[in-house]
Amino acid sequence: MHTRADDLQVNWFRSSYSNDQGGACVEGGRMPNGSMAVRDSKIPHGAAFVVPADSWAQFIASVNNGHFSA
Repeated sequence: MHTRADDLQVNWFRSSYSNDQGGACVEGGRMPNGSMAVRDSKIPHGAAFVVPADSWAQFIASVNNGHFSA
């Protein structure tokens, strides 16, 4: 689901891979139902997308298992 970041009532946190040099900056926010909201930290009042909890868990497991390594 795609929505305005301002419409979501979440506490945003920045990815540990983000930096202050203007690089790839991603913020996430855990929603009460377990879903994860994601937005671009350089555009905090712009769009965000929401990933269902089970899909987010599968994504994180895939990352941890190295499925996206270069």
